[in-house]
Amino acid sequence: MNEVLEQISKIGIVPVIKIEDLEKAAPLAKALCGGGLPCAEVTFRAEGAAEAIRLMSEAAPQMLIGAGTVLTTEQVDEAVSAGAKFIVSPGLNPRVVGYCVERNIPVMPGCANPSDVEQALELGLSAVKFFPAEAAGGLPMIKAMSAPYTKIKFMPTGGINAKNLNEYLSFPQIFACGGSWMVREDLMKAGDFEEITRLTREAVETMLDFKVKHVGVNAEDADQAMGIAKLFGSALQQEVRPTPISVFAGDLVEVMSGTGRGTHGHIGIACNYVDRAVAYLEAKGIEFNYDTARYNERGALNFIYLKEEIGGFGVHLAAKDS
Repeated sequence: MNEVLEQISKIGIVPVIKIEDLEKAAPLAKALCGGGLPCAEVTFRAEGAAEAIRLMSEAAPQMLIGAGTVLTTEQVDEAVSAGAKFIVSPGLNPRVVGYCVERNIPVMPGCANPSDVEQALELGLSAVKFFPAEAAGGLPMIKAMSAPYTKIKFMPTGGINAKNLNEYLSFPQIFACGGSWMVREDLMKAGDFEEITRLTREAVETMLDFKVKHVGVNAEDADQAMGIAKLFGSALQQEVRPTPISVFAGDLVEVMSGTGRGTHGHIGIACNYVDRAVAYLEAKGIEFNYDTARYNERGALNFIYLKEEIGGFGVHLAAKDS
C-alpha cells in the first residue's frame, strides 16, 4: 500500500460524511480530530463537497481527507484541487480508476465480488473498498474472497458500527473500516459537534480497548523475583510462572529478575492494535522508544515502550493476543 493508505490503516476508522451545510465543515473537522479520528471521506452525494473538503483541510491541516462517491474524472480533479488526498467510489469504474492511477492519486473503488477484485488487480491496486459491506455478505464474504486474492486489502463500508467494528478490523486483510455512525445525519443537521466528538472518541476507545495487562515490579535478582512472585501468587491465588527474564504471578504481576525498565517498575497496557494505538498516542504528543518494538509473524507491531517514564514507571503497549 502507498503512504496515504498506510496512514488510513493506522487510523483504522474512516468517518464517511455528507455535508450539506458548508458552515458545518470546519467545526466538524475539529470535532473529529478532537475525538481522535483525524480522517474523513467527504461524499460527493451533496453539492459543494469539494468546497467542504477545502474548508475542512484549512480548519484542520493535520487531517487526512478524501473524497467519496466519486463517479467521474471531473470530480476527481475537483476533489484533489480542494485538498483531497484519496478517492473512494461506490463501484469500480475503470476510467475513473485508471485516471487516478496515472496521476498517482490513491483510489479505492467499491468491490463486492471476485470479478471486481480481478479488475482492481489488473489496474494495479492493492486496496479496495468493500461495499456495501453488510448487504454484500459482510466479513464471511471478505474472508472467502481473500483466500484466492491474498495480496489485496479491503476497507469495508456500509453497515459498520461500534458493535461489529472489531470483528472486521481483527481480520488481517482488512486495513480500515468506513462508517458514519459517529456523524449521523441528525447530528449533522443539529450541529451537535459535542455529541459527534463524544461518539468519535467512543469509536476510538472501542477500537483500541486499552486495559491494564499487568504491573511490573523490579527485583534485584532471580531469587528475589521468585520470592516476590510467590507472595503475590499466594495472596491473589495466582499461578507462579517463571520466564527467562522475570517471574509472573498469574497475568497480574510480573517481577523482573534484575532491574527492569522504570525507576519503580513498569505497567503493561494491552490493546487490540498496537500500531493504531501508537498512531493515536503520537498524535497527542506521546513519544515511543522504537528500539523496544517487537513484531508478530505478519510483521505487525505488537509491543513497544513509551520513551519516557510516567510517575517513575516504564509503560509499554502490548497486543492482547501476544
